[in-house]
Amino acid sequence: MSQWTPQSWRDFPIQQQPKYQDQALVTQIEQQLQKYPPLVFAQETRDLFQQLGQVADGEAFLLQGGDCAESFADFTAPKIRDTFKVMLQMAVVLTFAGRSPVVKVARMAGQYAKPRSSDMETIDGVSLPSYRGDIINSSEFTAASREPDPQRLVTAYHHSAASLNLLRAFAQGGLADLHQVNRWNMSFVESNPLKDRYQDISQRIQEALRFMEVCGITSQTAPSISETQLYTSHEALLLNYEEALTRRDSLTGDWYDCSAHMVWIGERTRQLDHAHIEFFRGIHNPVGVKIGPGMEEDELIRLIDALNPNNKAGRLTLITRMGADKLADKLPRLVRKVQQEGRKVVWSSDPMHGNTVKASNNYKTRDFEAILREIRQFFAVHQAEGSHAGGIHLEMTGEHVTECTGGAYGLSEQDLAQRYFTQCDPRLNSDQVLELAFLIADSLRTGAV
Repeated sequence: MSQWTPQSWRDFPIQQQPKYQDQALVTQIEQQLQKYPPLVFAQETRDLFQQLGQVADGEAFLLQGGDCAESFADFTAPKIRDTFKVMLQMAVVLTFAGRSPVVKVARMAGQYAKPRSSDMETIDGVSLPSYRGDIINSSEFTAASREPDPQRLVTAYHHSAASLNLLRAFAQGGLADLHQVNRWNMSFVESNPLKDRYQDISQRIQEALRFMEVCGITSQTAPSISETQLYTSHEALLLNYEEALTRRDSLTGDWYDCSAHMVWIGERTRQLDHAHIEFFRGIHNPVGVKIGPGMEEDELIRLIDALNPNNKAGRLTLITRMGADKLADKLPRLVRKVQQEGRKVVWSSDPMHGNTVKASNNYKTRDFEAILREIRQFFAVHQAEGSHAGGIHLEMTGEHVTECTGGAYGLSEQDLAQRYFTQCDPRLNSDQVLELAFLIADSLRTGAV
């Protein structure tokens, strides 16, 4: 393969990129970003790499979740806090049930770009460029708002830096205390229509915490009780932004994309001879790639070899996004092939993207039961193939939105209009996310939901 540099992707075809009018300004901003401090540090990234290696070996579980696309307008401390809280709540339930560590990776502090199925959007006969995320343009349907603006690259950097600062404070400043997190969970269970199904786990967690206190293991004596590790991730769609934040580590000499601890390639940009694969093959972050129902076995092996030629556990996460009606038919042959070839990967389920539908009132939505069904099938396939179902990847929020139907509260299509706030794809709300955690908790012990 050719010599890799942070710029070598520019010699390859590329998909899903904005068309900026002022290329000189784009270059100026790229040079400006190159001088900015890194958002994350190489050692943090290596720590995540090691933990994902445990996931690949079946000794831990990956929980990855957050907004479909972060918004500059919704950039508030309460919103960041609420998503952080619900991830911790999920992690506590999954850790206790699975008796193994849960690696927490947020789709936060950088998830500002989104691929689109069409370059143009038409409303009432008017066609404008599609909204591609706040790092590129604005969701308002006007010609000025939809014009790609390179200054948004700088805004995205500063918003990401502030988000990371707050997340680190939450993780180390007491909000992550296990006693507090379990109190949140018990409150959720008490008010849930199906509380009898979840009460046992929450009570057993409470008993375990009390036993630890009797043994002298408290927030004061054991920092691990009151602190946590939360890593960040996003789809690395805009390679000029990712290149500008790529740094050579002074200790190892390796290159790291310092925009996030983990980055992934989407289904629409994973062509083997294109720019995204070229960029990803040279950075030393743990990386992910979305795998849809059209993936063939030999193509998958070539993709794995391109991104993880040294077959290191923790380097590559395969995020399956197939849909509840297709996964049981499509996934087994892929898992079997990877097993046969001895490739070390993390398998994670994205049950969101393959289950997106348009409701009768034209809202884009996802059904809770379809999401749960795809997760169940994911665990069943891996159990049947002797593989490890390593994680879940959710588009979710800590807010009480009404964007996905179903769940214990029985949200219907008619309820969607109440609090439908997403700028892109529908997200599970905090109650639906926690319900999902309790429903799949036993899967980490038995291998099937």
